[in-house]
Amino acid sequence: MTFRPEHELHKRRFSRNLGVGLTLGAFVLLVFALTVVKVKRGDPMQGYDHVIQPEAVPQEKTE
Repeated sequence: MTFRPEHELHKRRFSRNLGVGLTLGAFVLLVFALTVVKVKRGDPMQGYDHVIQPEAVPQEKTE
């Protein structure tokens, strides 16, 4: 049993799929890197629980 030669359409499709896969992988790595940087910086992370948080309200200057 012999294999038929690969058609040109399959080669082009593989090239396109490889490009989309690499782009998706780069996006995932970017999101992961941004998440790691955000966590390592130690910024306070608070969820929104529909309650007014006093530290989020802008303070007026008092002189």
